[in-house]
Amino acid sequence: MTAPSLAPAGFAASEVSVRFGGLVALDRVSLEVRPGEVHGVIGPNGAGKTTLLNVCCGFQRPDAGELSWRGAPLRRLRPHHLAGVGIARTLQGVGLFAGLTVAENVMVGADRHRRTGFVSALFGLPRADADQRALAERARAALAELGVDEVADRPPASLPYPVRKRVALARALAAEPELLLLDEPASGLGADEMTELGELIRRLTGRMSIVLVEHHMDLVMDVCDRITVLDFGRVVASGEPADIRDNPAVADAYLGEEAEHG
Repeated sequence: MTAPSLAPAGFAASEVSVRFGGLVALDRVSLEVRPGEVHGVIGPNGAGKTTLLNVCCGFQRPDAGELSWRGAPLRRLRPHHLAGVGIARTLQGVGLFAGLTVAENVMVGADRHRRTGFVSALFGLPRADADQRALAERARAALAELGVDEVADRPPASLPYPVRKRVALARALAAEPELLLLDEPASGLGADEMTELGELIRRLTGRMSIVLVEHHMDLVMDVCDRITVLDFGRVVASGEPADIRDNPAVADAYLGEEAEHG
């Protein structure tokens, strides 16, 4: 896969607020993702992490604030716009289509590179056949990068959960995004698998920026260049991992969660 050129502006969410009735889910939250960096978003349960990610990928329209990408405003963003602007997202679960093979699932992610339209594909025109082969090759390359190309022809349901997680990530990578939004990618993984995930995330920064929403703190501290900490929908800290580790506001946020569940 070729490395896209990233504009200096990167991605930013500015003063984003979201309310669900009387509940304030996000309160003037700002986030800037620099080109080629891993930016972590952490916080206790209910802090607003997933809501922020949903805003960033168009699942949730903010009540206030704005998004920008490569120096231009992102207005009226919707999930189906993501691939076209160079953004991809993984879900907390795997979100794979049961009726498709692994390779076909990943080809869905690569669809932004399709050159032929619906009519050409419907009638099986030669150009459409060539296009389909190119998408299949792109999908297999993404699977090979994650070490799961040997399961390309199998149904997702037949695979262990950690392998399905890799397939879901391969689908996002097949789009060749410039910005990758990862929502709890380490959930359900063992220690060795988490180490491999961390190594992969660091390799990917050579060709994309990454937003990582994750509750495994060891992974976050190992792979992130900068971290934003949310608590009750507000930013309580932002900075490099060493600064976050020693920040008393971060400790208070997590200690409050432990007291609530203790």
